[in-house]
Amino acid sequence: MLETALIIEKVATYFLIFKALIIQFWWIVPPFLLYPQLKFYFTLYMAAMWSSDKSREIITLEIKIPRDLTRPIKAMENVMNSIWGSYDPPKDWRASYFEGKVILPVSFEIAGIDGVPHFYIRIPKSNRKLIESAIYSQYHEVEIIEVPDYTKQVPMDIPNNEWDLWGTDFELVKPDVYPIKTYEQFFEERPDTPSEEKRIDPLSSLFETISKTSKGEQMWIQMTMWPISTKENDYVGRGKKEVDKLVNRNKKGEFVSLIEDFFKLLFTGKMSEPPKEEESILPPEMKLTPGERDVVSAIEKKISKPCFQGFIRYIYLAKRDVFFGGAKGFGTSFFSQFTTQNLNNLKPWGEVTTKIQSPDIFTARRLYLRKRDILENYRNMAPSFDPYPKEGAIYTFNIEELATMYHFPGIDAVPTLALERVEMKKAAPPSTLPTEN
Repeated sequence: MLETALIIEKVATYFLIFKALIIQFWWIVPPFLLYPQLKFYFTLYMAAMWSSDKSREIITLEIKIPRDLTRPIKAMENVMNSIWGSYDPPKDWRASYFEGKVILPVSFEIAGIDGVPHFYIRIPKSNRKLIESAIYSQYHEVEIIEVPDYTKQVPMDIPNNEWDLWGTDFELVKPDVYPIKTYEQFFEERPDTPSEEKRIDPLSSLFETISKTSKGEQMWIQMTMWPISTKENDYVGRGKKEVDKLVNRNKKGEFVSLIEDFFKLLFTGKMSEPPKEEESILPPEMKLTPGERDVVSAIEKKISKPCFQGFIRYIYLAKRDVFFGGAKGFGTSFFSQFTTQNLNNLKPWGEVTTKIQSPDIFTARRLYLRKRDILENYRNMAPSFDPYPKEGAIYTFNIEELATMYHFPGIDAVPTLALERVEMKKAAPPSTLPTEN
């Protein structure tokens, strides 16, 4: 009993010392635990302050397309390549954390308002000349005009008694080094291609859908992107790893081999013999099936071109008396065109979609807040926060993929009358025109 009492007394002494240390120095622990959150919100605040400069305020440009536009989608890829030239990252950690400098985004948007489709680009004011030059270099006939922000032409408090909305962000099914279906797979732009095939354009179905909507209905598609290099996102390295994994698909990982050796030793008492190297005159890539070679080639092609990083969002909003519940499938239907089973595809992201899953607790309130969040994120060109950008919310597209989803179609490819086109063609004045001194 005496020994037990001595042990308890010792333990109690240590416990009191430990308690005193906690009371005295508890404040040291929270900064380490909260460091990721504090770092995130500090950089977010500094970036917001840097972006609030008047020269970087967001403006909305609308692109008006002429009736006789005949440029191929390849021209839009060249536009995207020029826009990538706005890449201007922070030089060092001081610029990131204390100046708040970030890479400026570009938001490519298609909006159907009262049955009429519109092409918009929302950009920081300081990038306007670069964007206009990039577009005019390939599309001389278009008109680019600054317009009021269309997202602010509807009530700010949707959903309300008069308006309702449905929205979602999109996520990629596979890692983003796998490309989506691009314009080269929709049709071939060659002189010997039949003209009927040239009319297959992924935007045609979207514009037909928009033309069927009525007054009081709006469809918004947003592709917010910013140029990146391997410094911010090593997509080239990730792509090469994925290719190596596909090429050497028959090789077992070290962990799997160790597990097999363990169970073999446990049940048979013998270790497995080291695998013999199979001599082959064929390199690993020659052993791939035709489908696997296509996948490898597609990944290598994607990572060989300049890339943007960003997110995609779709919102349908309308007055309650004309709100159509089936419109939630319009955006999904449009992006499903870029699906390939062996490569990649976009699908609605359940965690952000304005539909509440179980548990059914405060369902109406949670749905209301989710709708307000997605509308505010759309207006601010912001990824989904909860409180950090959700994993998978941001992904990589190259210039070919972006041009496939956002380009200016000719009337042969998209003959719908709903798309307003410029009737008159602008041209430079003749050099012989007399001018006043």
